[in-house]
Amino acid sequence: MVFFRFNPALKPIDIPGEELQLRAPVPQDYQAWKQIRESSRDFLEPWEPRWPKDDLTRVGYRRRLKRYSSEYDLKTGETYFLVCIEDNLPIGGISISNIRYGVARTCNIGYWMGENYAAKGYMARAVKAIAEHIFDDLQLCRIEAACLPHNRRSSRLLKKAGFTREGLLRSYLEINGERQDHVLYSLLKLDHKTKIDNLQR
Repeated sequence: MVFFRFNPALKPIDIPGEELQLRAPVPQDYQAWKQIRESSRDFLEPWEPRWPKDDLTRVGYRRRLKRYSSEYDLKTGETYFLVCIEDNLPIGGISISNIRYGVARTCNIGYWMGENYAAKGYMARAVKAIAEHIFDDLQLCRIEAACLPHNRRSSRLLKKAGFTREGLLRSYLEINGERQDHVLYSLLKLDHKTKIDNLQR
């Protein structure tokens, strides 16, 4: 039983192709989410904040859903699971966080992928799809993403999705229990639309 008002009101985001979709996490995803996170733990932990001791428990999953629902209600964030349409099971996830309106009109994105599904181009396609949603539906003008300097896989992904490297952020985030430098990447609505217009000519 989930002891809070869960609001999976996010509309699914289709990804070009036929096999993938971004959709809201739901309580029924717990077992599939636990399985892929557990089997990918060694692959994911070096790049993420330290996992709580109860992270993979049902209680820990409920806590995540509660946070996702609160961020959605406050219009500060949106979290999606990347799923295979055939079985509707999560293979990764992508989050929009720190949404700011007013003069900033910007946000951050973060993502994770199950180890068996990495390096297949799935997340690059998901990032491109989420960028369209951010620019067109949320009406933001700038997306930021940060990764560890030695995370070459993530750097290549962001560049493939059209992001531009801006510089080094010192001691930016606590990853796996330690404050670490990050490289900042950004994607601007103006640049993104210009690239699309050029492709359509």
